[in-house]
Amino acid sequence: MMTVSLVHYLILAAILFSIGVMGIFINRRNLIMLLMSIELMLLAINLNFIAFSHYLGDIAGQVFVFFILTVAASETAIGLGILVVLFRRISSVKTDDLDSLKG
Repeated sequence: MMTVSLVHYLILAAILFSIGVMGIFINRRNLIMLLMSIELMLLAINLNFIAFSHYLGDIAGQVFVFFILTVAASETAIGLGILVVLFRRISSVKTDDLDSLKG
């Protein structure tokens, strides 16, 4: 029976991070896709922290993940707030239209 080792977690995290980076570079126009790509990258980093924390037997990585998730939740809330304002004003979610939000 095959066991899941640290290398498997690191490969999965690298794949997730790569998908997030590709999502940012391929689709820079849609704000929702940018937020989803950033969240995917942060989750890949969290997976690395948890894998190393479990492998080393130290809880510090798992505690750090809670701080990252808190920052990610606030970033998502602010990003979605900007998205709602953008959509109400100009009925679009394109990042090119963010210049119209200047005071």
